[in-house]
Amino acid sequence: MNHALALPPRIGVLPEGGRNAVTDVPGVRVGHCTLSRAEIQTGVTVLCLHDRSHFLHKVPAAASVFNGFGKSVGLMQVEELGVLETPIALTNTFSVPAVAAAQIQVAMADHPDIGRESATVNPLVFECNDGYLNDIQAMAIEPTHYRQALAAAQPEFAQGSIGAGRGMSCFGLKGGIGSASRIAPGDTGYVVGALVLSNFGRLRNLIVDGKPVGRVVAERDAGRSEPDKGSIIMLLGTNAPLDALQLRRLSARAALGLARTGSCMGHGSGDIALAFTTAYTVPQRATDPMPAIAMVHASLLDGLFEAAVEATEQAVLNSLWFAEPVTGRDGHARTTLRSILAQN
Repeated sequence: MNHALALPPRIGVLPEGGRNAVTDVPGVRVGHCTLSRAEIQTGVTVLCLHDRSHFLHKVPAAASVFNGFGKSVGLMQVEELGVLETPIALTNTFSVPAVAAAQIQVAMADHPDIGRESATVNPLVFECNDGYLNDIQAMAIEPTHYRQALAAAQPEFAQGSIGAGRGMSCFGLKGGIGSASRIAPGDTGYVVGALVLSNFGRLRNLIVDGKPVGRVVAERDAGRSEPDKGSIIMLLGTNAPLDALQLRRLSARAALGLARTGSCMGHGSGDIALAFTTAYTVPQRATDPMPAIAMVHASLLDGLFEAAVEATEQAVLNSLWFAEPVTGRDGHARTTLRSILAQN
Protein backbone atom coordinates (compact mmCIF):
# COMPACT_ATOMS: atom_id res chain seq x y z
CA MET A 1 0.00 0.00 0.00
CA ASN A 2 1.07 3.58 -0.63
CA HIS A 3 2.36 4.64 2.78
CA ALA A 4 0.77 8.07 2.28
CA LEU A 5 -2.60 6.31 2.24
CA ALA A 6 -1.99 4.05 5.24
CA LEU A 7 -3.72 6.41 7.64
CA PRO A 8 -6.50 8.94 7.06
CA PRO A 9 -5.84 12.67 7.23
CA ARG A 10 -5.90 14.04 10.78
CA ILE A 11 -8.96 16.25 11.28
CA GLY A 12 -8.92 19.31 13.53
CA VAL A 13 -6.64 20.57 16.29
CA LEU A 14 -7.75 18.73 19.44
CA PRO A 15 -5.84 15.64 20.65
CA GLU A 16 -7.44 12.24 20.32
CA GLY A 17 -7.81 9.58 22.97
CA GLY A 18 -5.56 6.54 23.17
CA ARG A 19 -7.61 4.51 20.66
CA ASN A 20 -9.02 7.45 18.68
CA ALA A 21 -12.38 5.72 18.95
CA VAL A 22 -15.65 5.89 20.85
CA THR A 23 -14.21 3.31 23.25
CA ASP A 24 -11.96 6.03 24.68
CA VAL A 25 -15.11 6.92 26.62
CA PRO A 26 -14.80 4.86 29.85
CA GLY A 27 -16.97 1.76 29.87
CA VAL A 28 -17.87 1.71 26.17
CA ARG A 29 -17.30 -1.44 24.14
CA VAL A 30 -18.19 -2.21 20.50
CA GLY A 31 -18.97 -5.54 18.84
CA HIS A 32 -19.82 -6.64 15.32
CA CYS A 33 -21.50 -9.54 13.59
CA THR A 34 -20.90 -9.54 9.82
CA LEU A 35 -22.75 -11.51 7.16
CA SER A 36 -20.83 -11.71 3.88
CA ARG A 37 -21.93 -14.35 1.43
CA ALA A 38 -22.77 -13.60 -2.20
CA GLU A 39 -25.77 -11.23 -2.22
CA ILE A 40 -26.01 -11.06 1.58
CA GLN A 41 -23.76 -8.20 2.69
CA THR A 42 -25.01 -6.88 5.99
CA GLY A 43 -24.62 -7.18 9.75
CA VAL A 44 -25.14 -5.84 13.26
CA THR A 45 -23.02 -3.52 15.38
CA VAL A 46 -23.61 -3.10 19.13
CA LEU A 47 -22.37 -0.45 21.56
CA CYS A 48 -22.30 -1.54 25.19
CA LEU A 49 -22.15 1.48 27.47
CA HIS A 50 -20.96 -0.16 30.70
CA ASP A 51 -20.45 -3.62 32.17
CA ARG A 52 -23.59 -3.68 34.33
CA SER A 53 -27.24 -4.21 33.47
CA HIS A 54 -28.37 -1.44 31.15
CA PHE A 55 -31.94 -1.98 32.34
CA LEU A 56 -31.12 -1.51 36.02
CA HIS A 57 -28.47 1.18 35.46
CA LYS A 58 -29.78 3.45 32.74
CA VAL A 59 -27.45 5.71 30.76
CA PRO A 60 -28.42 9.38 30.27
CA ALA A 61 -28.92 10.23 26.60
CA ALA A 62 -30.64 12.52 24.12
CA ALA A 63 -31.04 12.63 20.36
CA SER A 64 -31.31 15.10 17.49
CA VAL A 65 -33.21 14.14 14.34
CA PHE A 66 -31.97 16.33 11.50
CA ASN A 67 -33.82 14.54 8.71
CA GLY A 68 -36.32 11.93 9.83
CA PHE A 69 -36.28 9.56 6.85
CA GLY A 70 -35.64 6.53 9.05
CA LYS A 71 -37.16 3.50 10.75
CA SER A 72 -35.40 3.45 14.10
CA VAL A 73 -36.98 1.94 17.22
CA GLY A 74 -36.89 3.45 20.71
CA LEU A 75 -36.24 7.13 20.04
CA MET A 76 -39.61 8.34 21.35
CA GLN A 77 -39.00 7.06 24.87
CA VAL A 78 -35.41 8.33 24.85
CA GLU A 79 -36.76 11.78 24.04
CA GLU A 80 -39.32 11.55 26.83
CA LEU A 81 -37.20 10.06 29.62
CA GLY A 82 -33.64 10.93 28.62
CA VAL A 83 -32.13 7.50 29.33
CA LEU A 84 -31.08 4.31 27.52
CA GLU A 85 -32.20 0.90 28.82
CA THR A 86 -30.30 -1.40 26.43
CA PRO A 87 -27.07 -1.32 24.49
CA ILE A 88 -27.32 0.62 21.22
CA ALA A 89 -27.73 -1.51 18.10
CA LEU A 90 -27.12 -0.68 14.43
CA THR A 91 -28.30 -2.74 11.45
CA ASN A 92 -30.06 -2.48 8.08
CA THR A 93 -33.55 -1.06 7.64
CA PHE A 94 -35.54 -4.28 7.35
CA SER A 95 -33.70 -5.94 10.24
CA VAL A 96 -34.75 -3.44 12.92
CA PRO A 97 -37.62 -5.67 14.20
CA ALA A 98 -35.40 -8.74 14.54
CA VAL A 99 -32.71 -6.83 16.40
CA ALA A 100 -35.23 -5.09 18.66
CA ALA A 101 -36.74 -8.49 19.50
CA ALA A 102 -33.28 -9.78 20.36
CA GLN A 103 -32.66 -6.82 22.67
CA ILE A 104 -35.92 -7.51 24.48
CA GLN A 105 -35.15 -11.23 24.72
CA VAL A 106 -31.69 -10.59 26.20
CA ALA A 107 -33.11 -8.13 28.72
CA MET A 108 -35.87 -10.57 29.77
CA ALA A 109 -33.36 -13.39 30.15
CA ASP A 110 -31.35 -11.21 32.52
CA HIS A 111 -34.44 -9.86 34.30
CA PRO A 112 -37.45 -12.23 34.15
CA ASP A 113 -39.62 -9.65 35.92
CA ILE A 114 -39.57 -7.31 32.88
CA GLY A 115 -43.10 -6.67 31.65
CA ARG A 116 -44.60 -8.48 34.63
CA GLU A 117 -43.54 -7.25 38.05
CA SER A 118 -41.48 -4.39 36.62
CA ALA A 119 -41.70 -2.06 33.61
CA THR A 120 -41.18 -3.11 30.02
CA VAL A 121 -37.80 -2.46 28.38
CA ASN A 122 -37.20 0.07 25.61
CA PRO A 123 -34.99 -1.39 22.84
CA LEU A 124 -32.92 1.06 20.80
CA VAL A 125 -32.09 0.16 17.21
CA PHE A 126 -30.84 2.50 14.49
CA GLU A 127 -30.71 1.64 10.80
CA CYS A 128 -29.50 2.58 7.35
CA ASN A 129 -30.58 1.08 4.02
CA ASP A 130 -27.86 -1.20 2.62
CA GLY A 131 -30.06 -2.44 -0.24
CA TYR A 132 -27.65 -1.46 -3.03
CA LEU A 133 -25.06 -4.04 -1.97
CA ASN A 134 -27.19 -6.29 0.22
CA ASP A 135 -30.30 -8.29 -0.72
CA ILE A 136 -32.29 -6.51 1.97
CA GLN A 137 -35.47 -8.42 1.06
CA ALA A 138 -33.83 -11.63 2.27
CA MET A 139 -34.08 -10.26 5.83
CA ALA A 140 -31.03 -12.31 6.70
CA ILE A 141 -30.43 -10.80 10.14
CA GLU A 142 -31.77 -12.96 12.97
CA PRO A 143 -31.85 -12.38 16.74
CA THR A 144 -28.80 -14.61 17.15
CA HIS A 145 -26.73 -12.12 15.15
CA TYR A 146 -27.43 -9.41 17.70
CA ARG A 147 -26.36 -11.76 20.49
CA GLN A 148 -23.13 -12.56 18.60
CA ALA A 149 -22.31 -8.88 18.20
CA LEU A 150 -23.11 -8.29 21.88
CA ALA A 151 -20.83 -11.13 22.94
CA ALA A 152 -18.04 -9.75 20.73
CA ALA A 153 -18.10 -6.25 22.25
CA GLN A 154 -14.68 -5.05 23.39
CA PRO A 155 -12.63 -1.83 23.53
CA GLU A 156 -10.67 -2.66 20.35
CA PHE A 157 -12.83 -3.08 17.25
CA ALA A 158 -12.59 -2.93 13.48
CA GLN A 159 -13.95 -0.15 11.27
CA GLY A 160 -15.12 0.09 7.68
CA SER A 161 -16.95 -2.72 5.85
CA ILE A 162 -17.89 -4.65 8.96
CA GLY A 163 -20.91 -5.31 11.14
CA ALA A 164 -23.81 -3.02 10.30
CA GLY A 165 -21.48 -1.19 7.91
CA ARG A 166 -20.88 -4.20 5.67
CA GLY A 167 -23.34 -3.18 2.94
CA MET A 168 -23.32 0.60 3.38
CA SER A 169 -22.31 3.17 0.75
CA CYS A 170 -21.02 6.69 1.39
CA PHE A 171 -20.53 9.38 -1.27
CA GLY A 172 -20.96 6.65 -3.89
CA LEU A 173 -18.02 4.78 -2.38
CA LYS A 174 -17.75 2.06 0.26
CA GLY A 175 -18.81 3.42 3.63
CA GLY A 176 -19.78 1.78 6.91
CA ILE A 177 -18.52 1.96 10.48
CA GLY A 178 -16.19 4.78 11.49
CA SER A 179 -15.06 6.02 14.87
CA ALA A 180 -12.87 8.70 16.44
CA SER A 181 -12.38 10.62 19.67
CA ARG A 182 -11.22 14.03 20.79
CA ILE A 183 -10.19 15.33 24.20
CA ALA A 184 -11.89 18.57 25.18
CA PRO A 185 -9.63 21.57 25.87
CA GLY A 186 -8.53 22.22 29.42
CA ASP A 187 -7.54 19.85 32.19
CA THR A 188 -10.97 18.28 32.77
CA GLY A 189 -10.11 14.90 31.26
CA TYR A 190 -13.37 14.96 29.33
CA VAL A 191 -13.42 13.05 26.07
CA VAL A 192 -15.99 12.88 23.29
CA GLY A 193 -16.06 9.72 21.19
CA ALA A 194 -18.00 9.29 17.95
CA LEU A 195 -19.16 6.22 16.09
CA VAL A 196 -20.99 6.57 12.78
CA LEU A 197 -22.82 4.29 10.39
CA SER A 198 -22.24 6.15 7.12
CA ASN A 199 -24.54 5.53 4.17
CA PHE A 200 -25.14 8.91 2.53
CA GLY A 201 -23.89 11.55 0.15
CA ARG A 202 -23.09 12.38 -3.45
CA LEU A 203 -19.53 11.87 -4.67
CA ARG A 204 -19.14 15.34 -6.13
CA ASN A 205 -19.83 16.84 -2.68
CA LEU A 206 -17.21 14.83 -0.78
CA ILE A 207 -14.80 17.02 1.20
CA VAL A 208 -11.73 15.50 2.84
CA ASP A 209 -10.07 17.76 5.42
CA GLY A 210 -11.35 20.83 3.60
CA LYS A 211 -10.31 19.65 0.14
CA PRO A 212 -12.94 19.13 -2.63
CA VAL A 213 -11.84 15.57 -3.36
CA GLY A 214 -15.24 14.48 -4.67
CA ARG A 215 -15.55 17.36 -7.09
CA VAL A 216 -12.13 16.60 -8.57
CA VAL A 217 -13.03 12.93 -9.05
CA ALA A 218 -16.47 13.71 -10.47
CA GLU A 219 -14.97 16.14 -12.98
CA ARG A 220 -12.40 13.57 -14.00
CA ASP A 221 -14.98 10.79 -14.30
CA ALA A 222 -18.11 12.53 -15.64
CA GLY A 223 -21.42 10.91 -14.71
CA ARG A 224 -20.04 8.94 -11.77
CA SER A 225 -21.82 10.99 -9.11
CA GLU A 226 -25.18 9.70 -7.85
CA PRO A 227 -28.15 11.39 -6.11
CA ASP A 228 -27.72 12.38 -2.46
CA LYS A 229 -29.60 9.62 -0.67
CA GLY A 230 -29.10 7.21 2.18
CA SER A 231 -28.64 7.87 5.87
CA ILE A 232 -26.15 8.35 8.65
CA ILE A 233 -26.38 7.46 12.31
CA MET A 234 -23.99 9.42 14.56
CA LEU A 235 -23.43 8.27 18.13
CA LEU A 236 -21.53 10.54 20.53
CA GLY A 237 -20.35 9.35 23.92
CA THR A 238 -18.66 11.33 26.67
CA ASN A 239 -17.49 10.98 30.25
CA ALA A 240 -18.50 14.55 31.03
CA PRO A 241 -21.38 14.75 33.53
CA LEU A 242 -24.19 16.19 31.41
CA ASP A 243 -27.96 16.12 31.80
CA ALA A 244 -30.38 15.20 29.02
CA LEU A 245 -30.77 18.80 27.84
CA GLN A 246 -27.02 19.24 27.57
CA LEU A 247 -26.71 15.90 25.80
CA ARG A 248 -29.29 16.98 23.24
CA ARG A 249 -27.24 20.12 22.60
CA LEU A 250 -24.12 17.98 22.25
CA SER A 251 -25.85 15.63 19.79
CA ALA A 252 -26.81 18.60 17.61
CA ARG A 253 -23.12 19.43 17.05
CA ALA A 254 -22.69 16.18 15.14
CA ALA A 255 -24.46 17.87 12.23
CA LEU A 256 -21.60 20.36 11.95
CA GLY A 257 -19.02 17.60 11.65
CA LEU A 258 -21.23 15.89 9.09
CA ALA A 259 -21.59 19.08 7.05
CA ARG A 260 -17.80 19.44 6.88
CA THR A 261 -17.65 16.17 4.93
CA GLY A 262 -20.04 17.49 2.26
CA SER A 263 -23.45 16.20 3.33
CA CYS A 264 -26.53 18.07 2.13
CA MET A 265 -28.98 15.86 4.06
CA GLY A 266 -30.92 14.92 0.93
CA HIS A 267 -34.64 14.20 0.87
CA GLY A 268 -34.22 10.44 1.29
CA SER A 269 -31.53 10.64 3.94
CA GLY A 270 -32.16 9.77 7.58
CA ASP A 271 -29.71 11.85 9.60
CA ILE A 272 -29.85 11.14 13.33
CA ALA A 273 -27.45 11.79 16.20
CA LEU A 274 -27.59 10.49 19.74
CA ALA A 275 -25.35 11.57 22.62
CA PHE A 276 -24.86 9.76 25.92
CA THR A 277 -22.70 10.05 29.00
CA THR A 278 -21.11 7.32 31.08
CA ALA A 279 -20.34 9.71 33.95
CA TYR A 280 -23.29 8.38 35.95
CA THR A 281 -26.33 6.13 35.63
CA VAL A 282 -29.96 6.42 36.64
CA PRO A 283 -31.42 3.51 38.65
CA GLN A 284 -34.42 1.51 37.51
CA ARG A 285 -35.57 0.79 41.06
CA ALA A 286 -37.11 3.65 43.02
CA THR A 287 -35.54 2.19 46.17
CA ASP A 288 -32.02 2.78 44.80
CA PRO A 289 -30.50 6.23 45.39
CA MET A 290 -30.49 8.74 42.57
CA PRO A 291 -27.03 10.01 41.56
CA ALA A 292 -25.78 13.17 43.23
CA ILE A 293 -23.35 14.64 40.74
CA ALA A 294 -22.34 18.16 39.72
CA MET A 295 -23.11 18.79 36.05
CA VAL A 296 -20.88 20.77 33.71
CA HIS A 297 -21.93 24.41 33.67
CA ALA A 298 -23.58 25.44 30.39
CA SER A 299 -20.97 28.15 29.79
CA LEU A 300 -18.25 25.48 29.77
CA LEU A 301 -19.75 23.29 27.04
CA ASP A 302 -17.89 24.85 24.11
CA GLY A 303 -14.91 22.52 24.42
CA LEU A 304 -17.20 19.49 24.30
CA PHE A 305 -19.00 20.94 21.29
CA GLU A 306 -15.68 21.41 19.48
CA ALA A 307 -14.64 17.86 20.33
CA ALA A 308 -17.96 16.52 19.03
CA VAL A 309 -17.58 18.32 15.69
CA GLU A 310 -14.02 17.12 15.13
CA ALA A 311 -14.73 13.54 16.25
CA THR A 312 -17.77 13.27 13.98
CA GLU A 313 -15.94 14.55 10.92
CA GLN A 314 -13.02 12.21 11.62
CA ALA A 315 -15.35 9.26 12.17
CA VAL A 316 -17.07 9.78 8.81
CA LEU A 317 -13.68 9.98 7.09
CA ASN A 318 -12.51 6.86 8.94
CA SER A 319 -15.60 4.95 7.80
CA LEU A 320 -14.52 5.62 4.23
CA TRP A 321 -10.80 5.19 4.78
CA PHE A 322 -10.87 1.81 6.52
CA ALA A 323 -13.52 0.30 4.24
CA GLU A 324 -12.65 -2.49 1.84
CA PRO A 325 -14.30 -2.94 -1.58
CA VAL A 326 -17.48 -5.01 -1.56
CA THR A 327 -19.40 -6.70 -4.37
CA GLY A 328 -22.92 -7.82 -3.54
CA ARG A 329 -26.46 -7.97 -4.89
CA ASP A 330 -26.79 -8.25 -8.67
CA GLY A 331 -23.07 -7.64 -9.02
CA HIS A 332 -23.30 -4.14 -7.51
CA ALA A 333 -19.92 -3.02 -6.25
CA ARG A 334 -18.40 -0.16 -4.29
CA THR A 335 -14.78 0.89 -4.51
CA THR A 336 -12.98 2.73 -1.73
CA LEU A 337 -11.80 6.24 -1.09
CA ARG A 338 -8.22 5.05 -0.88
CA SER A 339 -8.57 3.54 -4.35
CA ILE A 340 -9.69 6.75 -5.98
CA LEU A 341 -7.06 8.79 -4.15
CA ALA A 342 -4.38 6.39 -5.36
CA GLN A 343 -5.43 7.17 -8.93
CA ASN A 344 -4.71 10.89 -8.53
